[in-house]
Amino acid sequence: MGGFNLGSVPFNPDGWGPPDSTIATATTAATTPFAPFSRSEKLGRIADWTRTYNNPARPKNPSDSVFDFSAEDSFGSSALTPDDDASFRLVDGKPPPRPKFGPRWRFQQQRQQLPQRRDEEVEAKKREADKERARRDRLYNLNRSGGNQPRREAAIFKSSVDIQPEWNMLDQIPFSTFTKLSFSVPEPEDLLLCGGLEYYDRMYDRITPKNERRLERFKNRNFFKVTTTDDPIIRRLANEDKATVFATDSILSTLMCAPRSVYSWDIVIQRVGNKLFFDKRDGSQLDLLSVHETSQEPLPEAKDDINSAYSLSVEAAYINQNFSQQVLLRDGNKVDFEEPNPFANEGEEVASVAYRYRRWKLDDDMYLVARCEVQSVSEINKQRQFLTLNALNEFDPKYSGVDWRQKLETQRGAVLATELKNNANKLAKWTAQALLASADLMKLGYVSRVHPRDHYNHVILGVVGYKPRDFAMQINLNQANMWGIVKSIVDLCMKLNEGKYVLVKDPSKPQVRIYEVPADAFENDYVEEPLPEEEQVQPPTEVAEGGDVDATTNEADNEAKTEA
Repeated sequence: MGGFNLGSVPFNPDGWGPPDSTIATATTAATTPFAPFSRSEKLGRIADWTRTYNNPARPKNPSDSVFDFSAEDSFGSSALTPDDDASFRLVDGKPPPRPKFGPRWRFQQQRQQLPQRRDEEVEAKKREADKERARRDRLYNLNRSGGNQPRREAAIFKSSVDIQPEWNMLDQIPFSTFTKLSFSVPEPEDLLLCGGLEYYDRMYDRITPKNERRLERFKNRNFFKVTTTDDPIIRRLANEDKATVFATDSILSTLMCAPRSVYSWDIVIQRVGNKLFFDKRDGSQLDLLSVHETSQEPLPEAKDDINSAYSLSVEAAYINQNFSQQVLLRDGNKVDFEEPNPFANEGEEVASVAYRYRRWKLDDDMYLVARCEVQSVSEINKQRQFLTLNALNEFDPKYSGVDWRQKLETQRGAVLATELKNNANKLAKWTAQALLASADLMKLGYVSRVHPRDHYNHVILGVVGYKPRDFAMQINLNQANMWGIVKSIVDLCMKLNEGKYVLVKDPSKPQVRIYEVPADAFENDYVEEPLPEEEQVQPPTEVAEGGDVDATTNEADNEAKTEA
């Protein structure tokens, strides 16, 4: 086996490369190409086995030009034979891989020629990814409503009633137990219908934001918010032993939709003998309508701000009253029922409302009677249908993010979805009241301010009708769960001794508490500990002036008693 002869390598003592005086011999690699270079030049590849010269249109890389010997004389035919040259060029004769996407491949080829280092590109991409991740984290923390984030109402809303030191807390029920309850009740029976109804004006179904209608004010019509024990009809039915439990649709709907509530509320419970009465206090939160209760956007905390929770609640209550009377045909044609309005005096102009006293069977020996309201009547296919009338109100598009005047006609579903997110509890209570009254249709009006800073003047932008059962399914309101909550509260209260109790929704936690209170609680002769001045709800301007007069009168009376 022959050995490998390395040959002689001449030594150059004067610098790099072969010496100038070297005489080419047979053992010297005279045909070896050599290209001088300086340190400032960019070095290319020592050996590139992937390049092919079959494609003359292939762009040249400037970095490879230093070691490109295809055009050198030393690499010509004088050095190599044609056979050797052909064999050298066909070492890698395969065509280049075909790109999957032609135009994109061209862009990539062009991008490779940019004088930008790869590590700089990687660093830039990494910085962009970090910025995007930080932005997503900020948005997630803003929109998150988890258990670690403090609830909005805890910092804004106080308890609806002042908890007195002498009150005895009997039990507290978390809302998580309410969601698992279920109870089915048979169809109710009507015991009595009172009041009178005016017909609905269908012209309001054709209102759009382009032909909006100004909201009128009905100061001459009286609206009644009478609690259970002050209702003469319920007192009469209780004396006749028609039921065991008595309530109103407003109180029942508050209990049925309790898991959706955020603001604090309270219900007074009186156990008299074997009967149970669910009442509300005078001036209770139940008389008002919450606005943006379930929204994540915080409202101003100042009570005198027109966009505070209390101011919006008062505004929404007046809008609903006026809206329920404006959409009627006020032509004198009216449907009167068995008895007149039980709360109106003779000759007094009252709002269009009918009271249906209905009875449900909760157990073999337990019945529930509730006073339910409907606001209008309509004739469809020669059949009388009862309607409930309610209005959603827009106060400032900046809070909801949806401008009704722009979206209501083209994207009504998006507007309703936004309201279901921001006012889930209010819409659920309206639906529950329509189901309790067995209304055939519930009309929802969209009422907006003339200007976001004007909370006195409003316009009607549209009216939409829904069937209560279909709408309940749309908002995921389960009737079996509604009655399960009521049945559990009734069973709990029937185990209590005779006396007065109050059911309070905690302002900062999803739970309710039951307190035992004195028999004279919430009455005129019961003195509660006053709230601090900064926590007191300031009345409107007109009432405030009257309140000052009353306060002055009371002070004068107290001074007179002291002198006596």
